[in-house]
Amino acid sequence: MNKKLLIIIPAVILIAVAFLVLGIKKPINVINAGGSRPSAHKLLNQARQFEAKGELLEAKSIYQKLVNDFTESPEVANWQTKAEDINIKLLFSPAITPRSIIYQIKSGDTLNKIAREYKTTPELIMKSNNISDSLIIPGRKIKIWNAPFSILVDKSQNIMLLKSNEEVVKTYIVSTGKDNCTPVGVFKIVNKLANPTWFRAGAVVPASSPENVLGTRWMGFDLAGYGIHGTTEPKELGKQVTQGCVRLSNPDVEELYIIIPTGTEVVIVE
Repeated sequence: MNKKLLIIIPAVILIAVAFLVLGIKKPINVINAGGSRPSAHKLLNQARQFEAKGELLEAKSIYQKLVNDFTESPEVANWQTKAEDINIKLLFSPAITPRSIIYQIKSGDTLNKIAREYKTTPELIMKSNNISDSLIIPGRKIKIWNAPFSILVDKSQNIMLLKSNEEVVKTYIVSTGKDNCTPVGVFKIVNKLANPTWFRAGAVVPASSPENVLGTRWMGFDLAGYGIHGTTEPKELGKQVTQGCVRLSNPDVEELYIIIPTGTEVVIVE
């Protein structure tokens, strides 16, 4: 008989007796305690418990562990979506994360000045600190995101990845150019417009018009005529149907508009 079994079996019996004596109803998983990987079910329960308590960083960490450790599970896409949803909640909340800092407002500061200094947006500062207007009070401490964002557009899948330091923050479904006309390369966001007017050949289409294909936001590239914008045709998302630009749903483009500053790198690949 294996001598190791002679040692392990009595130990298990002693633990079981201890549970009975102490009245513990839910025994510890001895196998997990010994170092093996927790089950997906157990991890999922832990993630949900952290979410329920508002401990979002911990919940996100567990969802990411599920994605990394159980790659063959049919639930991987759902877990990744949960992690990304939590990313946006954290980004838009006052919670301090590893990629944000606490900044104390100084006399003479403005939201635009702070945003330029930390390469973020005034809209993100307002959103994450529950600031309703541009007036800010010296001495107040606010959360500032201080890590760069980048964007990757994959034309073959019609998806856009919002990234920060190579971590995927969120995945968006997009439309790209018909006949593969969206240009491939590395670009930068050089201008941003809310409720843009569409200047098309021979006509000016105002933002309020249902014929304005730009939707509610525009983020232009350093390649004239191209950029990221909203849409009046959300049912066409996921297809190659545009005149070369990258389209998102209006809620998604409004979210992205808050997050990324001018100067953000956009990489488009086949």
